[in-house]
Amino acid sequence: MIRLFLTALMAVLFLSSPALSQNSETDELGPIQSILQTHFELVESASRRTVQTVLDDLAAAELPEVPAFLERWQARELYLHEESGLFVYVSDEDADPLVMIDIDTGAEIGTAGSREIDQLRPNRGVQTVIGAALVEFQLLSPDIETRATALAAIDRAPEAEQMPLIATMIEAEADDDLRAQAEALLTRMTIAFGEDDAIRVTAIEALASNITVEARATLNPLLLTRREVAEALPDGINLAEVLEPGDDLTIDEAYEMLVDEDIAPPFFGPDELRDILIANIVDGEVAGIPVHTLDTDEAREVAYAALVEAGVAEPSLTADERAELVNAHVYYEEYRESSEAVTTAAVETLRSMNTRVQALEMVDLTLDGISLASIYFLAAIGLAITFGVMGVINMAHGEFIMMGAYTGYVVQTIVPDYTVSIIIALPLAFAITFGAGVAMERTVIRWLYSRPLETLLATFGISIALQQIVRQIFGAQARPFTAPDWLAGSLAFNDVVAISYIRIAIFVLGVIFFCLLWLILNKTRLGLEVRAVTQNPSMASSMGINPDRINMLTFGLGSGIAGIAGVAIGLFAQVTPELGANYIVQSFMTVVVGGVGNIFGTLAGASMIGFFQKGVEWLNPSNTLAAQTYMILFVILFIQFRPKGIVALKGRAAEM
Repeated sequence: MIRLFLTALMAVLFLSSPALSQNSETDELGPIQSILQTHFELVESASRRTVQTVLDDLAAAELPEVPAFLERWQARELYLHEESGLFVYVSDEDADPLVMIDIDTGAEIGTAGSREIDQLRPNRGVQTVIGAALVEFQLLSPDIETRATALAAIDRAPEAEQMPLIATMIEAEADDDLRAQAEALLTRMTIAFGEDDAIRVTAIEALASNITVEARATLNPLLLTRREVAEALPDGINLAEVLEPGDDLTIDEAYEMLVDEDIAPPFFGPDELRDILIANIVDGEVAGIPVHTLDTDEAREVAYAALVEAGVAEPSLTADERAELVNAHVYYEEYRESSEAVTTAAVETLRSMNTRVQALEMVDLTLDGISLASIYFLAAIGLAITFGVMGVINMAHGEFIMMGAYTGYVVQTIVPDYTVSIIIALPLAFAITFGAGVAMERTVIRWLYSRPLETLLATFGISIALQQIVRQIFGAQARPFTAPDWLAGSLAFNDVVAISYIRIAIFVLGVIFFCLLWLILNKTRLGLEVRAVTQNPSMASSMGINPDRINMLTFGLGSGIAGIAGVAIGLFAQVTPELGANYIVQSFMTVVVGGVGNIFGTLAGASMIGFFQKGVEWLNPSNTLAAQTYMILFVILFIQFRPKGIVALKGRAAEM
């Protein structure tokens, strides 16, 4: 009673002093200040055991300012003005004099010297208790972001005492997504901290259809084991597995367990025995035995026995004695979790989850294969048409892909809108590479028909020349070609299956070009003439078709498609002068495997190679180079059995 009277008297003096009353906006204590004054000593000398009383009263007051106050108290930003006995904030702790701030209103209420104010420094235990109370306020905050932040903070370091808070939040939560996150967290906390085995088992079984990393991480700690050894298998343990020496663990490991449990003396092998003898050499002798006589295992064992007899070394068993001692004991793994029902449920649930994960991994692998096949199809379709119709081995096809990628880069430097720049770059890349292809056919290729070796050498030289030209213009470093925001990120179906939006866009582009080329080749006069020249150029010429013109347009069409493929590939690959060289080998393999001159064959070849490469990468994820090597070997083996490819053509393509 006297303490309350003195506190009230000090408050009156504080508010009536000239230094404070000039900025004071109230003549009464605020609600938070009143609670703190009621528990003055508990606040001033807070401890982990006593501070909860203050926190309970603050929570019962249901004041919106309490969370902000708790944050500042936890951060050691609460001060005590000695003269008045009031708790305050300060605007700048380095200033002199200090400007004091009312903890209820946030208004300036006066100044004081640094020696007149004490900073409250709650210890780590008090800060933890305050933090728990603060989380409770945040979980029930009207602001959804505050609730989400508090839930994430608990998820990072959950504690058993927080389970009632999560349950209360779930009952009051209106947002479906956040409530689902809270329910999942409560399930994981129940598994980890629940006291009733039946409830824990029910929570574990509820995760059977959940494949998230968090769910699996919740169950894995339940199945942690420790290795034990005993003369006989003890009763009342949660046994995971009985270990057989020689099969499940080596004899050395089994004996080491006996040594660790002080059941057996240390065993010294030949190397350890030699080290001990060397350490005990005195005047060229070991226990009175000359060193030069210790040139056999038997002699060294005799010397070691002499050291043991002299008390210098510990006794060691022979190999037979060690084996006999090992076989006389039982070795087993025991779950650290004491409840057998919990571990059994965890094993079965993890088995179910892993089965689902494996199935989804196959789905994800299929999507990766489709994605890679789409890239190979776009890169190879132009080459397939050119090679199939004209019989030209165009080693510069990759450089047309590279030119398309650089076209996208140049357009993007002029048009900063990424979406608009791609829309412009696609037809522009086709036009540029179409023109380049026509020029190449008119100036070089037309003179080399039916001369495949000269064509290969000529186009290879052109590819090198194009790389050097681009290197001189743009430099050797990679150039940025950025995808728009709507192509950023991935479409994630769950924690296992996901595919990037760029890969989806390339797949869609591949489908569009497949349909477009099929329509051109099968529903237009140009397509009819191309197919005629492909089947029999002499007969087509006699029917009034100009094979020379068809060859020019076909070569230009194949080059133009390569340019469009370059725009697509440049969105995820580095735009460098060597870009095309990275795809020329895959393009030729796709054409050879699928069958030249046929878009269905190219699609089949791209699919086969794409899925094969992804399958090898899945089996050996640490070595992507192995996938390339095995893919080449696979292609070589495949063409031994089907040299004309999956879909073979008749006519000139079939003769190549």
